[in-house]
This record gives sequence, C-alpha cells and structure tokens, in this order.
Amino acid sequence: METIHTVQWMKEFAREALVNERPLGLVPTMGALHEGHFSLVRQAKTQCSPVVVSIFVNPKQFGPAEDLKKYPKSLQSDRDALADLGVDILFAPSVEEMYPAGFSTSVTVKGLSDRWEGRARPGHFDGVATVVLKLFQIVQPRTAFFGRKDAQQARVIEHMVADLNLDTQIDLCPIVREPDGLALSSRNVYLSPDDRLAATAISRTLAACKEKIESGERDVERLLAIMRDKLEAEPRLTIDYVEIVDAVTFEPLRAIRGNCYALIAAKAGGTRLIDNAYIEPDHEDFRVLI
Repeated sequence: METIHTVQWMKEFAREALVNERPLGLVPTMGALHEGHFSLVRQAKTQCSPVVVSIFVNPKQFGPAEDLKKYPKSLQSDRDALADLGVDILFAPSVEEMYPAGFSTSVTVKGLSDRWEGRARPGHFDGVATVVLKLFQIVQPRTAFFGRKDAQQARVIEHMVADLNLDTQIDLCPIVREPDGLALSSRNVYLSPDDRLAATAISRTLAACKEKIESGERDVERLLAIMRDKLEAEPRLTIDYVEIVDAVTFEPLRAIRGNCYALIAAKAGGTRLIDNAYIEPDHEDFRVLI
C-alpha cells in the first residue's frame, strides 16, 4: 500500500487510473478506523480497483463547542489495518494541504443541511460538503462508499453530487453493529462502561419501532411515542431528537408511506450518538433495516 500526503501526487495517481480506465473507488474517513470502515473497504474492493481510503480529520465540520483536538487519532494502526485489507492508496493530507492559506470557499446544500444534525451542529454539513467535494475533485472516484449510519450526511452528499453533475456514484452500505446492537462509531471510545451499556437502548428502541411497523403500525406519532418511552426509560440517556423522516427530503412525516428513516440522536453521558433504521414500505417484503 502506498501512502500519499499531497494533493498533487494524489491527482497524478487518479489521472493515471482514469487514463487506464480503471474504476477507482474512494472510502472517505476521518481515521480511528473500525469494522464499519473496513466493511466499506471490502465493499469497495468488490467493485473497484484501485481502492483509495482517505484519512483526514476535517476541522471545518467541527463546531466551536466540539473539541477537534480530542477526536481520536490512530494513523499508524489505521495504516496497518488498511494494508492488511489490500487497500491500494492511503491518502492522508495535512490540514495545510487541504486548506492552504487564503482558502475561502464553502459548499452549502440548502434546506437539507438545516435539519436534525444540521440544526444540532450548525455549519457541520457545510464542512462535510466542502471537504467531500474537494476529495472527489482530487481523487476522481468512479464510486465513493459511505455508511448508512450517517444517513443525513449521505443524503447531503447525494444531493450535492446531483446538483453539481458530478460523475461519482454514491454507494450506501449497511450499518455495522456490535453483537449487543450498538452501532459502530469512532466516538464509542469515549463511552464509560455504564454509558456504553445505556447506549444499547438506542438500537433496542429502533428494533421496537421495526417490530411495530412490521406488525402494521403506520401512524408516526404513535411510533414516536413508543420510541421516546423506550429511550426515556434509560436514565443515562438524554434525547436530542427522535423523528421519522422522508428518505429524500428528511422532512418529518405523519404516516409511513414511501421510503423513510427513523432517526435517533441522544447523549450517553457526555457522548453524542446517532443511529437510524431505514424503512422501505414499497419493497416487496416491506423491509426495515437496522
């Protein structure tokens, strides 16, 4: 595996892949890699060669109340794991390389970026869209791979790709969970043992929602009441939001009809976690994916 630290070098590699008509795949990450990231790499390797994984802790997606310096970093162990998986290129640029002196451009996906996570973390999605557009321009991937756990983030990126007529396809991959149901996240390392146990109430709540939907419940208010009751029964959890939203617009729904997400954001102790279930009522088997 080759490690690239500069934009120019990465672009040269990408140009060579394009000239040779090789389907380049990109897995964008902020490092502190776990099985969720590795599942994206494995999916990328089934469709693309070469596969590029980027590791860049993007300062522009952190708000003033969020401690960028505390974000977990493990570049050497991440590099070793990616090499073992057969990744072709690790792209690990510095902040100065990605945002040189005088950088002043920002990308905003209006409306979609203002809800839920966007409201809780003002400016977050502008930072995400800006860095992802830069990565797409630098790496020129045919396909980029994202996890469904960050569902709203993925939708913001899909919207940006459509609006700007980008050539990159977006492949959304399933959420990867611990055996007890907790969705894998780099932020899980911040959880104390008690908080980690409490956090499993989030996936149990989504499972309860799934059960009700599969038994015929379609009224969103009743579903939300069930979900809030489940979460509030865990005293170490503090609810940020619980919603069921349209899968395209992320507008709140009153009844389940087309594809939608059940969204949860909550704090376990001082650690903020997000999770979701993807609901496909038009699928031939009526699927709820958690």
